[in-house]
Amino acid sequence: MSLKEQLKNDLKEAMRAKDIVKRDTIRSINTMIKQIEVDERKDLDDNDIVKLIQKGIKQRKDAIEQYKSASRDDLVATEQSQIDIFKLYLPKQLDETELEAIIKDVIAQTNATSLKDMGKIMNPAKEKIGGGATGKQINEMVKKLLR
Repeated sequence: MSLKEQLKNDLKEAMRAKDIVKRDTIRSINTMIKQIEVDERKDLDDNDIVKLIQKGIKQRKDAIEQYKSASRDDLVATEQSQIDIFKLYLPKQLDETELEAIIKDVIAQTNATSLKDMGKIMNPAKEKIGGGATGKQINEMVKKLLR
């Protein structure tokens, strides 16, 4: 089952269960997907949707930081619950040792030796890892391994 189909089915279930937060969160994901599909006139595959979901999580984390600084704990809780629902649609996240092993392999393939080679490593690493880690996590691991 594709991610789009899963989102559609989960939206129906959330509506039946009257789960307002899950319903609204899935609708926001569908809105992001639809906007890209209309703007760029293409159908998004699962990898593109995972990238959109990661972007949505990052936006909500940024919003949480702003709400915390404004002492708006009610909005922090709402954003956090949306992040939890977003994470349901991401592939299994890699732990640190799995991530390190993959990046070591990419470093060996690209013959990278220093931080100057970061650009040569990032794209192949992102392709190999897929949605299993964020760009920030990949970047930090590359820096750790090339020091």
